[in-house]
Formats: sequence, structure tokens, C-alpha cells
Amino acid sequence: MSVEATLLETAGFSLELPESVRQVQEIVRRFAQERLAPHVRELDERQSLPLDLLREAGELGLMGIFVPQEYGGAGLGYYEYVAAIAELARVDGAFALSVAAHNSLCVGHIYYHGSEEQKRKYLPRLTSGEWLGAWALTEPNTGSDASNMDTVAVREGEGWRITGQKNFITHGISADVYVVIARTGERRTPRNATTFILEKGTPGLLPGKKEDKLGMRASETAWIGLDGVWVPDSQRIGAVGEGFHQAMQVLDGGRISIAALALGIARGAYEAALAYAEQRQQFGKPLLEHQAIAFKLADMAMELSAAELLTMRAAYLKNTGQPVTRFSSMAKYYASEVGVKICNEALQIFGGYGYIKDYPVEKYYRDIKLCTIGEGTSEIQQLVISRDLLREAGLA
Repeated sequence: MSVEATLLETAGFSLELPESVRQVQEIVRRFAQERLAPHVRELDERQSLPLDLLREAGELGLMGIFVPQEYGGAGLGYYEYVAAIAELARVDGAFALSVAAHNSLCVGHIYYHGSEEQKRKYLPRLTSGEWLGAWALTEPNTGSDASNMDTVAVREGEGWRITGQKNFITHGISADVYVVIARTGERRTPRNATTFILEKGTPGLLPGKKEDKLGMRASETAWIGLDGVWVPDSQRIGAVGEGFHQAMQVLDGGRISIAALALGIARGAYEAALAYAEQRQQFGKPLLEHQAIAFKLADMAMELSAAELLTMRAAYLKNTGQPVTRFSSMAKYYASEVGVKICNEALQIFGGYGYIKDYPVEKYYRDIKLCTIGEGTSEIQQLVISRDLLREAGLA
């Protein structure tokens, strides 16, 4: 992400980016280059989640960016959050994904919807990086169809008995704290889900197989089993039946982080392609002086700027407490789709070298695709945006 200008203006909003955005960008860029970059290829090949580096990120305030300082967070906003995720993703999309999922999903759910007691119990250890968080909504048979989930929670004594299975869970094996959404009502009915906090080691909480993925390989993804897990009612987040509504609000913020993730990956690919085009000679002159390549780079730069503006507009709405659903979906949808296009064009500029792991665009190309799937597919974003437009027009 570029924050060279201090003022962004577009239809309907204008904003001044605070100096803290630039400061966060510089701190994260230094961390990413010095601590993360030397290990990216090894982490990718070994599919190894770098817990030590995540703890270091916590020491820098990156594991609780928008959480107030009273709960151990950095007390910043979504401009800084977008800048941090994008800078990490320029170097390693997988590490950025882990930081984003921890912040937006697990930490975000507890911060926005948890009780005061829950916030004080869990947030300081999560925001410091001492504990790692996971968020469990998706299931094998109910990806986008979340109101039809199979995982159920039934009242038992002074608590709840939870049974089911979740998959595609970031940090499903290594997490210390799991925020789990379970069905407490009939399928596909309003207010049929409730949220619970589970701690690592709870009897019946069974971390399962780690997925062998195309990209984002250093960000652990696994399924978890819930074999009659009993939790006291004090571990319930919010009222019974509010789980799905809470999850949708959490995803509003989470989609901004995926947009930032896509921005960072795409910018990393663009910058690598630009540098290569300046150096690589073909037919007696640099690739950059060939119109076909120059036009590709022009389109890539334009699409990055457009995606950045959409993402920052969503961040502005989130920071100012305004409805953000439509614009977070727009930002996530557009940034991820053009990110795939940009990474594809970057690999094309590299030619055969782009297909080799010694060059960075091969990994950008593999990593970016998840951004069109995670936290709601592109098709789901179209559905969210269109429904919001119809609602505004009084047609839904």
C-alpha cells in the first residue's frame, strides 16, 4: 500500500491519513524485511507456522492493532491495520493471513461482542502474542450456507454440550483460544446460532488434520472436532441466538483485512515485475521499453490504486462507526479479483522464470487465489453487495 499522499478524496468521502499510518508502515516494513523475509521460502516449503515470529509481531503491537490499550492492544484504527497487513503481505501473504485472522476474527469477535469479563480475561494474552486465536464458523458441508451448520450446542446443566466439526480453520491446531459458532436452533431459521469461547486442552476439542494447500502454506489451516465439548455458560459470547449476526459483523471487518492482504500480495508481485522489466533485456532493450510490457504494468498500477481507494474507504467507514457491509465487500471483492489478475500478469512478465521458485512471483501467484475464497467467496460478495443495493432502493 502507498500512503505517500496525506489526503485521499473520492466520491462521498475524504480523509486525512494520520502520521501513525506512516509510522506503522515503516515499523512493519522493517520487521518484514529483517525478520520475516529470510525465512519465507523455508516456511512455505515446510508448511511451518512461525509461532516465534507471531510472538514478535505481538511485541510490536500487531496482534491487537485496533484493540484499546486498556485490553493490551495498540489502540489504533483500520487505516493502520490496512497498512500493517499490506506491508506484511508484500513479503509473505501467509504470515499476513495469520496476523489478519487472529486480529479480525478471534480477537475482533471477543472485543466487539464479548463481555467485560471475557475481554479482560482473553484480550491481553491474545494481543500480546502470548496466545494465538482461531475462529471457527466454516464446516465441511456448510461453507457459505452457515445458517444450516451441523455443529450444535445443547444446554446441559450450567453450560452447553457442543458436538460437530469445523474445517478450514486458521490456526486450528496451534491456537490457544477458539471462538466457535454453533447452531442452537432449527436449521435456516433466524437467530439459530450462538458463539462460545473454547480454550486449548478442553476435553473433546480435537485439533485435526492440517490441510496441504496450494498457497498460504505457512499459515496453518486445519479441521477441528468437537466431540461433546462441555463449556460453562460463562463462555458464551452475547445472547443465545446472536451468533450468526455477530459473525456477519465480524466478517465486515475481516473483509477489509482480506482486501489489505490482496493489496499487499498484488503490490509485491507488481514491484517484482517492475524491477525485473527494468533489468531484463530482450531485443536489445529492457522489457519495460516494450509497449506490451509497459501497458501491462500501467494496468497493474491503475488497478492497485483503485483497490487501495476502495479499501481505504471501507477503513474510513469502519473507523467512523458507519455502516460498512457494502464497502467492505466491494473492497474485498475488487482487491482480490484484481490481485489475481495482477499476480498472473507479473508471472507473465517474468516468463519462464516466473514459474520457478527462485523468483518471488511464483509464490505471490499461489497465495493470492485464497483472497477470492476466504471470508466469503467473490460470488458471496456479489450477493452481499446486490442485497444491500436492493435494500437501499427499498426493493428488499
